[in-house]
Amino acid sequence: MQDFFKWFSQNRQLTKPWLMLGKGPSFSLVDQYDTDGYHIISLNHAVRHHKTLLAHMIDFDVPVDCAEAIDRNAQYLLMPWIPHVHNVPTHQNLEELLQEHETLRKLYHEKRILWYNLVTGPVKKEDSPVVPVSFFSAEAVLNLLAMAGVKTVRSLGIDGGNTYSSNFKDITETKLLANGHQTFDHQFKHIARTIMEKKIDYAPLNVESPIKVYVGTGQEQLIPTKVLEYSIRKNTSMSVEVFPLYQSNIKMPMPKDPANKPRTPFSFQRFIIPQLNGFRGKAIYVDSDMQVFTDLRKLWDKPFEGGDILAAYEAEGTGRRPQFSVMLMDCQALAWDINHIVAQLDRGELDYAKLMYEMRVAKNIRPVIEREWNSLEYYEEGKTNLLHYTDMNKQPWLYRNNAFGHVWVRELAEAMDKGFITRREIAEHIRWGNLRPSLLYQLKHKHFEVTDLPAEAKRLDAFFVPPHLRNAQTPKSTLLLHKLLVKAALAYYRF
Repeated sequence: MQDFFKWFSQNRQLTKPWLMLGKGPSFSLVDQYDTDGYHIISLNHAVRHHKTLLAHMIDFDVPVDCAEAIDRNAQYLLMPWIPHVHNVPTHQNLEELLQEHETLRKLYHEKRILWYNLVTGPVKKEDSPVVPVSFFSAEAVLNLLAMAGVKTVRSLGIDGGNTYSSNFKDITETKLLANGHQTFDHQFKHIARTIMEKKIDYAPLNVESPIKVYVGTGQEQLIPTKVLEYSIRKNTSMSVEVFPLYQSNIKMPMPKDPANKPRTPFSFQRFIIPQLNGFRGKAIYVDSDMQVFTDLRKLWDKPFEGGDILAAYEAEGTGRRPQFSVMLMDCQALAWDINHIVAQLDRGELDYAKLMYEMRVAKNIRPVIEREWNSLEYYEEGKTNLLHYTDMNKQPWLYRNNAFGHVWVRELAEAMDKGFITRREIAEHIRWGNLRPSLLYQLKHKHFEVTDLPAEAKRLDAFFVPPHLRNAQTPKSTLLLHKLLVKAALAYYRF
């Protein structure tokens, strides 16, 4: 038997894209795709129905069930050095277990078996890497491929939920969720972590990818934008591209009438998204003052059903205007030109309210996105999908009065600990006046609550003026004192 990683390193052509095949409902779509451009790795019983380079299994019961299919359809069987038996790690190694089955012994003698160290095994072989897994084999396989150097992976049959494809109806009663979990959804958070940490391009083959997220923002909001991006990436089970719209090279014209001018520097940015997306495919628009808590694919997968925009609305009775701060956009249906839109404002065909609060430039708006995807200043763990810090005078990177500020500060600290946001970036934006200085105290002491900070922390904000309140009338003495205090604080907290 050969170590998977050594085998992989000796076959460099294996770095081309891979296709993972599982037993979920989308497995039934495999014949609709040209799979010649992929190396194929099957999970468990999927080897029964498709030719594959590798047949991966963690539980030894599976190769016993599928021995003839493995011999017929797979070039290699790939298993942990210490497999599971009935979903529990055994004390026998793979070499010992193989001797108990004739067909598997045949694979062994033909050198068609590869092994690796799985984290659950009580004994590790040699100095081969240890592959993490938490719930299901798809996690192990994606980690295996990423650790071996694969950059692109697609899948069919890795669907979540609690059903198999009809191809596997004969084993549904005996094998479905036999490890005791109630749903395959548990695997997605760990898949998201692998995508982010290993920087691997992963998506289901039957889903448009990557998820394209455009953020309405400016340079001053870089840190909130990066916290938002981190929250998206750590929760999303397929690859994502996040693009801050201020980085586009498209010039934004200004309306002549002051009443029609954008209320923020990025209010009109959403109207250039179809152009940036090449007027094809889908895109998600969000504001920078947001934080995501669930898999963005749940939003990405929503059907348009004739709409060109799916929008999230706040529930009636809140006193707030309709929100178009979270949108799923059909870019092919939205032939927007920002110059034409501003010209309509100048000619009186549109006004600011019709454009921003009614989105009159769209033909068919479907307000079907649940309010949990645009939760305005409210957070409930396990229920809120996206928290929108929409009140500028309570945004937790600028103020200490937000009841849910600890949720954002905790995310900032985690993003910094993971290296997604650097200490230097935080220091620069505090120095430039884009973040309140008391964040230095919170990050150093891991004190996430914002409403109960000690006097030491509050003093750091003594001369801080948030960017949206800073203007030519701001006393120069205040700005100078803030600069001096920040310089001392950065040195004291070693940022």
